[in-house]
Amino acid sequence: MNLQDSTQRAAEELQRLGRRHHGGIVAAAVALLAGFGISAVATVAVAPLLPEAAQLPQRLVTEALQPQGLAAQLDALAAQDITLTRSDVTRATDTPDKLLARLGVADPSAAAFLRQDTTARLLLAGRGGKMVQAVTQSDGTLRELIGRFPAERAEQSKTHFTRLTVSRVDGRWLARLQTVPFGTQMRLASGTVRSSLYAATDEAGIPDSVAAQLAEIFATDIDFHRELKKGDTFHLVYETLSADGEPVTWNEGAGRVLAAEFVNGRRVHQALWFEGGDGRGAYFSPDGRSKRRSFLASPMEFSRMTSGFAMRMHPILNSWRRHNGVDYAAPKGTPVRSVGDGIVEFAGWQNGYGNVIEIRHANEQTTLYAHLSRLEVKKGQRVEQGQHIGAVGATGWATGPHLHFEFRVGGVHKDPLAIAKAAETVALDAASRPRFEQQLAVVQAKLDIAETLVGPRAQVE
Repeated sequence: MNLQDSTQRAAEELQRLGRRHHGGIVAAAVALLAGFGISAVATVAVAPLLPEAAQLPQRLVTEALQPQGLAAQLDALAAQDITLTRSDVTRATDTPDKLLARLGVADPSAAAFLRQDTTARLLLAGRGGKMVQAVTQSDGTLRELIGRFPAERAEQSKTHFTRLTVSRVDGRWLARLQTVPFGTQMRLASGTVRSSLYAATDEAGIPDSVAAQLAEIFATDIDFHRELKKGDTFHLVYETLSADGEPVTWNEGAGRVLAAEFVNGRRVHQALWFEGGDGRGAYFSPDGRSKRRSFLASPMEFSRMTSGFAMRMHPILNSWRRHNGVDYAAPKGTPVRSVGDGIVEFAGWQNGYGNVIEIRHANEQTTLYAHLSRLEVKKGQRVEQGQHIGAVGATGWATGPHLHFEFRVGGVHKDPLAIAKAAETVALDAASRPRFEQQLAVVQAKLDIAETLVGPRAQVE
């Protein structure tokens, strides 16, 4: 019998099987026979002969299980090397014994070490609020104690935290101190002004430190004392900080604002945090102009104004006089900063102004800071923009703690906010422009998402 006859007989056999078994595989095999040899046919033809799973017999098997006795289970559990972890926050009234007891630790040697070791004592030194985590054995003895709190050096406090680890090594307690970078997570938020900026950010669940950054970013675009309107909206992309994966409990756990949009009336203001090739960052508008100007709009970070650049009744002399400056209400001791680079021309007592600092800037421009509780600079000292120079007080002719601030050009008083708005800005360099445009497109998309958010919940990216 030749190959053609064999193939024909195989096809007839498959067709006969197809009439008895209406499976899809048999039909496919018949259709493919024209182009394949007998060996392929034999392989495919076997599959439909298997029974379908739905037609297989089913049987339910029930078997009673006898669990081990409770005593045996407890013995097995006791044999396991179990560790327990508990977290808390230190309190100002804590002692080593109180803290360890709250963490479920029963270990007198660990408490003694926390009292005696110089490094370990840092855990309970100063203010409370430090994040602390204890890892214990099942009997309550301490295996490891980890404290996390702000970095000691001020310049690192926004980017790093301090990790204090107390652990037993070769039978001895050891304490180790490390400075570790924060972890970050991105959040989106949106809000509407109904009464004040603080109330709007509270309603949107935005930390105060982020609200302060928002006001600082747009300080030279918007007079938040006189120009804020009901119905103004803002949208934010900002970082939240974590220490070893745990949300930071100090400084409200907030990091830097990465992008922001503020709609003031019909004016739309936007800003993007961008780091250049030198690693230094600043806020830029979408057209690539830096938001940083020669002068800051305020000598304090987001403080409430009590009077603007206008006429007022003098609180001591009870007569109408032109108020050639701006008063900022703030608690005694609130840091005061220089609004621009310059040289201290005077630092001392000046009649009704009390403790005064006067700084000379370029182009016959000078600034004056009055009623200070303390002075942190001396005559002839060079200062930089944003540098702390003193603190709010009530010295001289002051009815309460506040800062009186003046800006003069050629000896003539000027509106400080108007000067700040008119100050020159710096444009982004051409080499950084492509990367800036790419980053701008990404954050713009996130701001669009933030705009859709409603209510107090911020969205996590």
